Amino acid sequence: MIRVLVVDDQRLVRAGLRMLCEHSQDLEVVGEAENGHEAIRLVPRLVPDVVLMDLRMPGVDGITATARITAAHPAVRVLVLTTFDDDEHLYPALSAGAQGFLGKDAPPEDLLDAVRRTAAGESPFSPAVLRRLVRTAVEAHRPARDAGVVLTPRERDVLALVADGLSNAEIARRLHVAVTTVKTHVTSLMTKTGADNRVRLALYAVRAE
Repeated sequence: MIRVLVVDDQRLVRAGLRMLCEHSQDLEVVGEAENGHEAIRLVPRLVPDVVLMDLRMPGVDGITATARITAAHPAVRVLVLTTFDDDEHLYPALSAGAQGFLGKDAPPEDLLDAVRRTAAGESPFSPAVLRRLVRTAVEAHRPARDAGVVLTPRERDVLALVADGLSNAEIARRLHVAVTTVKTHVTSLMTKTGADNRVRLALYAVRAE
């Protein structure tokens, strides 16, 4: 069971997120906080696996709360869920230790998948955010393409969808294959490209365009 703490200053949003999570048998909302100060206080008592963190809140904001929570409790993972997915909020949140970053307009199934991926140690991002991160990294570093890497046509299909920010389940649906098949392709891609996570794999995809 994945333990979730919901942090948002709007009661209606908290109630909606609680209902969404509790419709899943593997998620349990262990508490709610209406601001960053309350979240910081509740984390050591509730010991959540994932904190669903809003950013703009009165008093202690989500970025400050994320920094304090991740510094004091490294095992607790923070997934940002916000209306503001611009760079002004994205990079400070990541610097504070956020594991992933989603817009509040994300489909419910994507949000639930992101919570599970965050608990598993992955870094889920909204597709638009991931593309922006990757392209910013490409512009900053301009790495050369590794001509020695040879990918199969199916691996190239999977790689392109990883770069678009899709999860394994979404890729499986898009390509009409099993999730286990996608996982096998992703593992092979990481081995061939030397990428140790999905963000670096997406970076390779953009670099190789």
